[in-house]
Amino acid sequence: MRQEWEAAHSVTEELVEGPPSRRANATLTACPTGNHLWFIGGEFFSEDGKAYFYNDVFRYSPEKDEWRKFVSPTCPGPRSAHAVAVTAAGGGKLFLFGGEFSSQNQTTFYHYRDFWCFDISTHSWDRIETKIRPTARSGHRMAVWKHYIVLFGGFFDPGITTRYLNDLWLFDTQEYNWRLIEFKPNESRPSPRSGFSFIATSEGIILHGGYCKEYSKGKRPVGIMLEDTWVLKMSLPDPNAQNANTSSSSSPNIPAASTSKKKLLALSYPTVKWERRKRPSTAYAPALRSGCTMTAWTAKEMGVMFGGVTDEDTNEETLESVFWNDLNAYQWTGKGRWLSLTLRKPKKKAGAGRKKQGLQPPPQRGDESDDEHEDFKTSAIKATPQAPSTVTTKRLIGDDIDPDDPILTTPLPRYNAMLAVQKNSLYIYGGIFERGSREYTLDDFHSIQLDKMDRFVCLKESGIVIEEGDDESDEDEEDGDEDEEEEADDDDEEYGSDDEGTIVGSVTTKDEQEELYYRLRDDDDDLESIATIEEEEEYFEDEDELTTTKKILIAKAELRSQATAFMGVSKDNTRLPEDILSTPLPGETLAMFYARSRDYWSQKAHSATGTASTDARGKQLRIAGFSLAEERYREYKPILQEVEKMLSDAGLDEEEIRRSAAGGADAGSGKSRNRR
Repeated sequence: MRQEWEAAHSVTEELVEGPPSRRANATLTACPTGNHLWFIGGEFFSEDGKAYFYNDVFRYSPEKDEWRKFVSPTCPGPRSAHAVAVTAAGGGKLFLFGGEFSSQNQTTFYHYRDFWCFDISTHSWDRIETKIRPTARSGHRMAVWKHYIVLFGGFFDPGITTRYLNDLWLFDTQEYNWRLIEFKPNESRPSPRSGFSFIATSEGIILHGGYCKEYSKGKRPVGIMLEDTWVLKMSLPDPNAQNANTSSSSSPNIPAASTSKKKLLALSYPTVKWERRKRPSTAYAPALRSGCTMTAWTAKEMGVMFGGVTDEDTNEETLESVFWNDLNAYQWTGKGRWLSLTLRKPKKKAGAGRKKQGLQPPPQRGDESDDEHEDFKTSAIKATPQAPSTVTTKRLIGDDIDPDDPILTTPLPRYNAMLAVQKNSLYIYGGIFERGSREYTLDDFHSIQLDKMDRFVCLKESGIVIEEGDDESDEDEEDGDEDEEEEADDDDEEYGSDDEGTIVGSVTTKDEQEELYYRLRDDDDDLESIATIEEEEEYFEDEDELTTTKKILIAKAELRSQATAFMGVSKDNTRLPEDILSTPLPGETLAMFYARSRDYWSQKAHSATGTASTDARGKQLRIAGFSLAEERYREYKPILQEVEKMLSDAGLDEEEIRRSAAGGADAGSGKSRNRR
């Protein structure tokens, strides 16, 4: 058993040349037991529409400017938009929950609900299995208070509709169990959201901002940027009160055994209460934005925020976005206040004294007449042809600007950048910048000493060039639509479909069989019960007739391929209504499927009997329609079971899979990666 454990937890450490590859929605976390940064996961979408998700673990050492990569057999699956919380207990541990994954061609998308612990001292992963745990989600946040991990919010999108969350969970790192915190209906608490700031303080947790979508019947969903600030007040229970409860339950009249374990467990958890912080109308605050979260600067008791995006969603065809590269801080002590972290200008050689411009509130929002605020007039850049043309050097500046001005070291505007503070230094990695309909994932790496605020230091430049005039014309968009239609036709030819939309794809060539076989072999937990590895290898060395084992494995591989293709088709809301009605959904029972498409099958049954017949009416017509629906459902059942297995492996339970099917097809589904 020891040898098996050591083999599963063996870790390979590799010195790499530089930061991770281009990606967004990863996590960058300061090490609690050393001067390091930990980087986990992320996503990258290439220009050809391919999606790449990562599960690699990197460690950055600022003193050496050195990146190391750690690989172990037991680790979380590739993902992005997950949450990581860190604790110094036991030599330092990183706790990871949830996130999302998409296949390379974006035909498969699901959320995780697994929970992992990374031991910093051994660089190994362990999966934490609990009966009660939060539901699958992305865009949520976690923070550590005392020995509790606090999880809040996020969103869940099974491909039918998007549901934003505002549930609160606590995980006890000593008892290793989750608990859902319930609130009374009239208690105030933050609204559902994702992509918000979530910072632990001595009194509890600070929550700020976030993003959600507003759904109105008959109208398209509209993105909402939030700027409210909340404090989750937390306090540990009184030990004397626990002793009193225990002793009273052990009185002569009440047997000691009647003290329920559930009540004792509830007494051990901290008491929590949400309080909204009001900001005076005259106080400074950053411009309304999303796609940015704060990281804690504990030395100054404040959270630091960089960048973000402000979307002006005026109508269905127009979405103007303003991207930011300014630094702001929220001081959480007292009633809380916002500060603008502006770079200090170098002193003039003439010796004229200048007022320091470190941590001080700038003028009111919208007041651009003050000289002190003049430096950051270029900190907000619209996604228009007048925006900067390169990621690194080209700026909107005049010839009279001093080349030594520290403002020129400011990174390019972006959203969803990864931030971490270690020993008074802020580190900024990657993020996303958009120009027109094009999206650029960045890979530059910057740092700045927050206690000096003199200039940004570029630790790694980016070679990405954002071309001038990159906005697509209507003609280009039409061409793009034609290309997409051609690609869709190619997909139909690849997988095959009949008039009813049935997936009939198969794997015919030996190369395709071999590729799917080895992929299945690596993923199949029950492989040893089918045949030994040596027996399985024989087929691909010998061109003879398939063995029974090979036929089983190839059939399973084909079924997995069809299930993956089906998930992509089932989410395609551009299909004809009759195709949507005639196709059962994952988690949908026969009764649910028939209830959703009863009228369609009645019409099919009526057409099949012929218009001249007057006998097929009423009950007989319903029976005939149900028979057609049952036949179609049984045709899809093996594929549906495989899809449900894939979703179950992702962490969704039976209720969540069923609920996603009950939601029905919705034009607003998909594009989960664009959640701000």
